[in-house]
Amino acid sequence: MQKRSITSRSFWVILIAGMTTGMGNGSVFGAAMMCLLGRAPFKSWGGDGITAYNPSTFTGFIDAWMIIFGIAFCAILVVGLNKHDAIENA
Repeated sequence: MQKRSITSRSFWVILIAGMTTGMGNGSVFGAAMMCLLGRAPFKSWGGDGITAYNPSTFTGFIDAWMIIFGIAFCAILVVGLNKHDAIENA
């Protein structure tokens, strides 16, 4: 039986840890941007439902960056675990 790669065995860890860490860092980035920009460039604060994820609204801007950072951290974990797997199996 062939041993699966570390990346394939760590799917849920990558998804949960990557999104949690990335979205946490994205919220800090979004808060810093909001301190820099203020609310003036945004017509609406965002509200509930789907408008909270519209990047042209105040809260949507932060939410969009949180999702982008989460996806980026998942990608970083995949690259790191693939490299670790290659080194371990060499």
